[in-house]
Amino acid sequence: MAVRKAVIPAAGLGTRCLPLTKALPKELLPIYNRPALEVIADEAVASGVDTLVLVTGRGKSAVEDHFDRSPYLESRLRNQPALSQSITRQTTMVNAVSVRQGEAKGLGHAVGCGEIAVGDESFAVMLPDDLIFGETPALRRLIEVHEATGKAVVLLMEVPWEQTRRYGVVDATPRDDGTFDIHAMVEKPSPEVAPSNLAIVGRYVFPSSIFKKIRNTGSGALGEIQLTDAMLSLAQEEGMIGVMLEGTRLDTGNPLGLLIAGMHYASQDPDVFAELKKAAEKLFS
Repeated sequence: MAVRKAVIPAAGLGTRCLPLTKALPKELLPIYNRPALEVIADEAVASGVDTLVLVTGRGKSAVEDHFDRSPYLESRLRNQPALSQSITRQTTMVNAVSVRQGEAKGLGHAVGCGEIAVGDESFAVMLPDDLIFGETPALRRLIEVHEATGKAVVLLMEVPWEQTRRYGVVDATPRDDGTFDIHAMVEKPSPEVAPSNLAIVGRYVFPSSIFKKIRNTGSGALGEIQLTDAMLSLAQEEGMIGVMLEGTRLDTGNPLGLLIAGMHYASQDPDVFAELKKAAEKLFS
């Protein structure tokens, strides 16, 4: 049950960030001085993952290139060790393989595309729009629970009731250790019918049996295969555990969220934080 692979769906068009994403994959948009996907990769590595399975599509070759060597650029930077390390670390800290999602058929379909690289192992899923900052890597906590129980594990956060229609929401009961047994989930319910205000955030750990559930999940009204449907079947037959978010979750799937995430990430450096504070005081005075 050791989790060593993380599937990262990266085939989306990033329409919420247009025109930024017209020619640049949204996964490579900057979080201060790093591409968003590299922040995700750091969390994966810190959680014990050694292989990223990048589910890409047409126009996303730059995502694959980011984790590849660039001999010419490396040679140009041979006398600048800090810059050289900044472009080689991606190729040494983790293995990266890619599979193609030939057509956009939903998150469930994207995760299912990773089966060829994952095989019969347990694995993680990390949604690149969700950056999570905290003392302990969020994915590591999920992996620890999975390795202790063998069950699927998802990350949860409490949201205002009026925002339940923006998330997948779970019906769950608390366990003695502070986690939750998940019985059911509803995709984007209105507050009046939501079973709780506990929303699923973009981190999951699944046993390989989820792939069969995905294959048996039919397409919805928009022709998409929903991951939630496969997860519901898995929860009812094998059990599923929810772990509460500890830290800060930032949505980089829109320009404002991207800006906030960049400022949050930059502010971790005391010197940069001081400059940011000065700039903000001048801008908003």
